[in-house]
Amino acid sequence: MKDGIYASLDIGTTSIKMIISEVLNGQLSVIGVGNERSQGVSRGVIVDIEKASAAIEKVVAQASERSGATIHHVIVGIPAYQVGIHHCAGSHNVLAENQEISEHDVRAVIERAVSNAAIDQQEIISVEPKEFIVDGFDEIPDPRGMIGKRLEVNGTLYTVSRSVLHNIRKAVLGAHLEVEAFVLLPQAMSASTLSADERMFGTILLDMGGGQTTVSVMHNNQLKYTSMIPEGGQYITQDISIVLNASLKNAERLKREVGHAYYELANPDHTVSVDIVGKKEPAVIKESYIAEIIEARLVQILEQVRDKLETIDALQLPGGIVISGGVATLPGIEQLAESIFNVPVRLYVPDQMGVRYPTFTHAISLTSYQANLSDIERVIQSEVAEIIGLESSYQEVSHSSEVTTKMPQPQEVEVEDAQAANEEKESSRLKFKKFFLDFFS
Repeated sequence: MKDGIYASLDIGTTSIKMIISEVLNGQLSVIGVGNERSQGVSRGVIVDIEKASAAIEKVVAQASERSGATIHHVIVGIPAYQVGIHHCAGSHNVLAENQEISEHDVRAVIERAVSNAAIDQQEIISVEPKEFIVDGFDEIPDPRGMIGKRLEVNGTLYTVSRSVLHNIRKAVLGAHLEVEAFVLLPQAMSASTLSADERMFGTILLDMGGGQTTVSVMHNNQLKYTSMIPEGGQYITQDISIVLNASLKNAERLKREVGHAYYELANPDHTVSVDIVGKKEPAVIKESYIAEIIEARLVQILEQVRDKLETIDALQLPGGIVISGGVATLPGIEQLAESIFNVPVRLYVPDQMGVRYPTFTHAISLTSYQANLSDIERVIQSEVAEIIGLESSYQEVSHSSEVTTKMPQPQEVEVEDAQAANEEKESSRLKFKKFFLDFFS
């Protein structure tokens, strides 16, 4: 883990969060947190740049005041909306007189691999090399310092909708910040929520947010599949509001204070008073009835997830399912998920002081991801930043000298089109099934 100061920005549907962290001697400490209600964001996508920028500025002010740091550069999370996963490969002739492979050669072969990939209306987020090859010798993780005439790379290229990335970038710049790096959220989450064995042998990540639910599949240390369902915690709140004739504010309070994801775990003898629109006196509602409303929506969401995972045979992966996000705070979510997926399910909660809550998983994962990048991964990230034209590409000394001006002491993918033709659905199903069968073998 690289020492320094890190500022991560999570632009969510219901809230925008920033975490400022210090990494010192390999230990990560959260020193500032900002949390503001989202403005200009719908289902994880920015739809009003000006409003989103204003909300980001508020979050930055909160985190800066609490940490004593002045923020200039941020690590920005990118939602799994219209994500593309592409194979990429490139080759480069080493021109140095002694034929020792340098950082320049690595950058050149990554640039060639990116240029060879067929990308239409998509913007590059990251490149993950599966292997480097030097003069025919494969499975090399870092070729720098080796001797060779020809350097090749095989890897995976991740892209996102150009309009999505443009809006995020404009909103961040509008808040007077520069982007240090864009990081795909499923990649960041896998680095912090999964063990090395879970990433290698295969595990499903289920990120249940306010406006959407994202399912991702990790295998062989790489993101193999991601898809988004446009339903999340907001829909549960709306259901409670509609069924009980209660305001959205009261419905949200009921969900948070007495809500259960699994009806069988709710106490049928417990009741709660609810202000009903149009009635003078509060109504007495059983908590088990509220649990019925919540469970009905969650079952609908989780069954959609199950259908996607069955299409690609991902439920065969040995790592089971890891759930995080705001909805994951509902008691009984693990039991409900296990009843639907029939695989082991566990809940992930960040363990850093001050952010021990699933809603902060994104923000803390971005920090952890960036701090744990290897030297070769930092070179590749820097090259990608240059390719997409970030004003502030990654610098080795940027964290302590640019991100903050004073340091306090630490304190206590694809989204499937619902209108697609049946033939296209069947073709996609067979493609993904073959994809998974290939890497299972």
